[in-house]
Amino acid sequence: MRCPFCGNDDTQVKDSRPTEDNSAIRRRRSCSACGARFTTFERVQLRELTVLKKNGQRVPFEREKLERSIRLALRKRPVDEEKVERMINGIVRQLESMGESEIESKQIGKLIMEGLGNLDKVAYVRFASVYKNFREVKDFEDFVGTLAGEPEPEKT
Repeated sequence: MRCPFCGNDDTQVKDSRPTEDNSAIRRRRSCSACGARFTTFERVQLRELTVLKKNGQRVPFEREKLERSIRLALRKRPVDEEKVERMINGIVRQLESMGESEIESKQIGKLIMEGLGNLDKVAYVRFASVYKNFREVKDFEDFVGTLAGEPEPEKT
């Protein structure tokens, strides 16, 4: 593993242990050149996934990008970190176990919406505002109305 501080390829593992949910291995490493210490995480990857975007572009799936968008929606919300990590791991497992190597971005968005809907309603609305491309206050009102049990109006 390359040292993130000096770029040296010779680093040593000082400590390894599974994460709390056993979805990864946490390794503490030390660089033999500069002496810096850093942590890496090793996860099982069942298959290489490709995301098919709305514009037809194909890009490699990045767990970090998924995590970033979820954490942005959850920013400053009182949600337990362990629940967030479990949700992210669950989404990634669902994507990997679908049997497809290409996944449409809207399918990923739906899984995130489901997870956030169960986790935190404010984060759910935040994510929906970007995912559903809200343009006016009326879009928010209509969407929040569906959360309160009113049917969502038809878009023209």
